[in-house]
Amino acid sequence: MNTGDTAWVMIATALVMLMTPAVGFFYGGMVTSKNVVSVIKQSLLILGIVSIQWVLFGYSLVFGKDVGGIIGSLNFFGLAGVGYAPNPDYAGTIPHLAFMAFQATFAIITPTLIIGSFAERIRFRTLVLFVILWSTLVYDPIAHWVWGVGGWLRNLGALDFAGGTVVHISAGFAGLAAALVIGKRRDFKQGQPLASNNVPFVLLGTALLWFGWFGFNAGSALAAGALAVNAFVVTNTAAAASALTWMLLSWVEHRKPSAMATATGAVCGLVAITPASGFVGPMASIAIGIIAGVVTYVMLLLRSKKTKIDDTLDVCAAHGMGGVVGALLTGIFAEKVINSAGNNGLLFGNPTQLGIQLLSVAVTMVYAFVVTFILLKLLSPLGLRVSPEDEEAGLDVAVHGEEGYRL
Repeated sequence: MNTGDTAWVMIATALVMLMTPAVGFFYGGMVTSKNVVSVIKQSLLILGIVSIQWVLFGYSLVFGKDVGGIIGSLNFFGLAGVGYAPNPDYAGTIPHLAFMAFQATFAIITPTLIIGSFAERIRFRTLVLFVILWSTLVYDPIAHWVWGVGGWLRNLGALDFAGGTVVHISAGFAGLAAALVIGKRRDFKQGQPLASNNVPFVLLGTALLWFGWFGFNAGSALAAGALAVNAFVVTNTAAAASALTWMLLSWVEHRKPSAMATATGAVCGLVAITPASGFVGPMASIAIGIIAGVVTYVMLLLRSKKTKIDDTLDVCAAHGMGGVVGALLTGIFAEKVINSAGNNGLLFGNPTQLGIQLLSVAVTMVYAFVVTFILLKLLSPLGLRVSPEDEEAGLDVAVHGEEGYRL
């Protein structure tokens, strides 16, 4: 056991935990002023729910003994056998309990990302059940496929260093399914941008996400070494490239360099570099940031102007498509010289890797979308959305009895 590795992973765990309330501020600044408390509250709710689910059985379903390449067994139920000794299958130099805690933060933030797709209209009691069921039926199986020993996508050689497929594609396409099933806001108008209530909250959320993402990606090295340093550098570089790309595109479109666009672009760059961060170098990360910036910007425009889908905060465009771009570009830019546990991509003589990445992307998209769609349909008798009167009043007062602002 290595004390330096343990210290770094515990710091990284705290950084990633911070990202969940950061999502709350990022989303909370984007919604209307009568819903800011509800969005931040929902992020903290999920932090509580999934923390308990993970300790009871979520961790075991992902990292327990493999069952047919599909799911983990319940041999770690209630963290039985998860103690201070390292688990050599996953992290041989830190306590098994530290690895469990680090992975918990990934399981927590993933359903938190989804809430942006149905902001301002979800019924609270239904959200509680949805989070428990979605984490168990969608996140846990996908995470086992990609990261669990024996998982079928892991066995195929799919590369996802820190969660491009497991976290972002699954959340993005689950968000799309949720937006379709739950339906549009009462005042939704095609092509009309959301009237953000607090741009500084969005910028604060972005800064905290950018900061926390160093734990997200560099922490996934699970050791304080060269691979963590590489992930740290490429994470910052891709975020910067995508932020500048979004700023320039908004400048061209609106004749003004939007702060909101710059912030959103940074997050899209962070999403895209996530699966690649342990496999690509700094120059490739610039390309990933720029390409992801263009793709996500265009996808947001298409969703807004060409469809009537009310994915309120564009979870699918930013996280879903950002994750798709990052996962596929991993299959192009990956270098085994950076990470011997990975593989070379298309540009380094291994076109097969791109095919494997494409398969993992397609499977994750379809599974997350279909199961989320079915799950919400099954929950619909409980009521998926608040009453028209509560939606008009805003969820802050109608659901929580608390106002975000008293001016």
